[in-house]
Amino acid sequence: MALEPSRTKFRKYQRRRVRGRASAGVDVSFGDFGLQVTETGFLKTNQIESARKALTHHLKRGGKVWVRVLADRPYTARAAETRMGGGKGAPVGFRAAVRRGHIIFEIAGVSKTDAAEAFRLAAHKLPLSTRMVSK
Repeated sequence: MALEPSRTKFRKYQRRRVRGRASAGVDVSFGDFGLQVTETGFLKTNQIESARKALTHHLKRGGKVWVRVLADRPYTARAAETRMGGGKGAPVGFRAAVRRGHIIFEIAGVSKTDAAEAFRLAAHKLPLSTRMVSK
C-alpha cells in the first residue's frame, strides 16, 4: 500500500509550522468510529503504515478500515557525520501535516469495544495524542 504520492511539484519543500484546527476531515464520513488527532504535528509514512497494520491485525479481517491522511510533503536529511554547509540534504521520505481535530483512521463493521482497543493499539504507534470519536 503506497502512502506517498507518485509525483510532487518540487523535489524539496521548505519546512513549515503546523498551527490551528483542521477545517476539513473532522467528521466521521465513511465508517462508524474514527481516530481523531488532538494536537498538531507531522506524521511520517512509516508511522501511518505501522498504525494501520496494528489496526488491521487486531481486527483480524473483520470490519473495514479507511486511511484518511496522505503523507504528501517530502522531507530531507543530511548524511551522518557531515560538516556544516554544502546545502540542503537529499529527500528521504514523505510526511503529512496534521492539524488538531483531523480524523486519521475510520473503522466500520466492528463493536465499540473492539474499535476502542484497535485504536488504542494504533495510537501507540503515533507521535501525536489521539482520541476515539463515533458517528
